[in-house]
Amino acid sequence: MSVISDLRGTRRTLVFFLVPEFTLLPFSAAVETLRIANRMLGYRAYEWRLCSADGEKVTCSAGIGMEVDTSIAQERKYLGDEKRPNMVLVCSGIDVEAYDNRSVNAWLRETHNRGVALGSLCTGAHILAQAGLLEGRRCAIHWENLPGFAEAFPQAEVYADLYEIDGNIYTCAGGTASLDMMLTLIGEDFGENLVSRICEQQLTDRVRSPHDRQRLPLRARLGVQNAKVLSIIELMESHLAEPLSLVEIAEEADLSRRQVERLFRQEMGRSPARYYLEIRLDRARHLLVQSALPVVEVAVACGFVSASHFSKCYREVYGRSPQQERAGRKPTLASPKPSVAA
Repeated sequence: MSVISDLRGTRRTLVFFLVPEFTLLPFSAAVETLRIANRMLGYRAYEWRLCSADGEKVTCSAGIGMEVDTSIAQERKYLGDEKRPNMVLVCSGIDVEAYDNRSVNAWLRETHNRGVALGSLCTGAHILAQAGLLEGRRCAIHWENLPGFAEAFPQAEVYADLYEIDGNIYTCAGGTASLDMMLTLIGEDFGENLVSRICEQQLTDRVRSPHDRQRLPLRARLGVQNAKVLSIIELMESHLAEPLSLVEIAEEADLSRRQVERLFRQEMGRSPARYYLEIRLDRARHLLVQSALPVVEVAVACGFVSASHFSKCYREVYGRSPQQERAGRKPTLASPKPSVAA
């Protein structure tokens, strides 16, 4: 308790900037973590307010409307007085690629230039990058959005981590990762004793490492136990833009081509070539709905030598052309129809 009492005067003000269709879970996890910290401390060490571009109510992706306290015009005025925040967190979610507000970008740049820490929850890194704030910076974003983000902002160092802290830029992948990032911030302010007490209140056993997996391990995700098959799939996933040949895959796995074929038919119900095609098309689908890349560039980024071959394969697996997917724009992230082993 002595460490906490010594720091009793510590106070932080955070602004949560809400983008239409922001994801509720990472936002609520972050706010609740701050609320519990205040309760454990016995005073309001953390204050926060909600902001939107125009000061009007914002609806999250779950359809719940959220009243806000300020607009960006008001927040710009606050930068010069006692209401200046310590941190601004951009909260977004689905369809973040379609959000382009120059006034917001300018405000974020001004906020950064005034020495205020910036951060993001879920897909908010996209907006920070759009404002030109992530060049040469490590950052994290939700795994579904990572392919499109990497193509759109090649100067940003994006990782499939739970969260990244690079100087005064804090980004997290969303979901419960915002809880881990906020606990890390609170730990920097008040130490691990307070963090442990908050974890007990939240029924959380630990603060996860920034570099913990966003997604389930392949073994759990695919329901596959064979170590050789899993290592081959990891190899495929790391070579999507320039696919390896089956001979190269077999050599890396220290197996014969025939053994690789047999293992995939036994474990995955299809040939390795077919499985490789499907994961490349899955990446292409994310790029189509989450980026403005021309279809031909999406094809190249996913290892197809021609747009026509890409379109043919895409239609076969998803039942529609890449152009039709792009026209729909709204991501549904449904699984491809079951394939027939090639």
